[in-house]
Amino acid sequence: MSNLLSSLSKTVHASLVLAIILFIGMFYQNDGFAFDRIFWSWVARYTHVLVGIMWIGLLWYFNFVQIPNMAKIPDEQKPAIGKVIAPAALFYFRWAAAFTIISGFILAGLNGYLHDAMTLSIGSGIPKHTAIGIGMWLGVIMAFNVWFVIWPNQKRALGIVECDPELKAKSARTAMLFSRTNTLLSMPMLLSMVAAQNLY
Repeated sequence: MSNLLSSLSKTVHASLVLAIILFIGMFYQNDGFAFDRIFWSWVARYTHVLVGIMWIGLLWYFNFVQIPNMAKIPDEQKPAIGKVIAPAALFYFRWAAAFTIISGFILAGLNGYLHDAMTLSIGSGIPKHTAIGIGMWLGVIMAFNVWFVIWPNQKRALGIVECDPELKAKSARTAMLFSRTNTLLSMPMLLSMVAAQNLY
C-alpha cells in the first residue's frame, strides 16, 4: 500500500480505477444506463466539477498559502518556490481553468441552456439560467485573467521570461492583484453555480 501511495501517478490511477469500479457497480445496480444525452451530461458535469476543484483549489492555495507566506521564507529558500513549486502549480492551474470552462460549455450545450445562460436569460426570463449564466460569465472572466494576465505576468515574475528587475517586480504585483481578483470572484461564481442547481 505504501508503494501505491508513494507515487502520485499510481495513486491517481488507483483513484480512477476505484471510480470506474464504483460506476460499474452503480450501472448494474440500476440495471444499466442509457448512453444518451443525460449520461453525457453527467460525464460533462463530473469532469467540470473535477477540474473546477483543481482550478479553485490551486487559486486558493496561491492566495491563502503561498502569497501570504512568501515574506516568511528566507531569501535563499525562495528559489525553490519560484523555480520548482510555482511553475508546476501554474501549469495545473491554467489548464484546469481551461478545461473547467470547456467542460462547462459542453455541459450547458448538452442541457440546452448555453445560449440562454450566456445572454443571462434576457428575453426568456428563466431565473435558473440567469443564475448559471452569472456563474458562467464570472468563470470566463476568471479564466481570461488566468491565461492572459496572470500567466504572462507570472512568466516574467518567475524568470521564465527574461526582463529587467523593475518589470519583474511590476509583473509579480500585477499577477498577485489579478489572482486576488479571481479570489474575489470565486465565491460569487460558486454561489451562482450551486444556486442554479439547488434553488430553482
